[in-house]
Amino acid sequence: MKFREQSKITLTVLAPSLLALFLGACNSVSVFKGAGYSDPRLAGRIDRAYEARDACLAKNAVPSGGGEAGVASVAGAVSLACLPETNKLIALTNPYQDPRVTQQIMKDSDAKAVRYVLLARGEAVN
Repeated sequence: MKFREQSKITLTVLAPSLLALFLGACNSVSVFKGAGYSDPRLAGRIDRAYEARDACLAKNAVPSGGGEAGVASVAGAVSLACLPETNKLIALTNPYQDPRVTQQIMKDSDAKAVRYVLLARGEAVN
């Protein structure tokens, strides 16, 4: 009789825990899909494209004199020099050619180019 009572108690405690584990395992894949990781190979290629673009921006950023106008013009040239890497990034992340996505990536490239030029000049950047 004691064995039945103990197994009932164990089953009552164990069943909800197992149910939570099984439901969590089923839901974990959808969590990754929402974050854009439904295709890990594509996600890896996108990460490498970001790294290539950022490496190009860092490599081409040079210190410039002449104040803010100098930084903007040098950053524009740096961004233009890295246009092939930026275009590859756009092609990978924006297969449906949404102009808003393209514009945001270009804007991000310009902002990072300014940041890298400022870093090359030795100015603190947040």
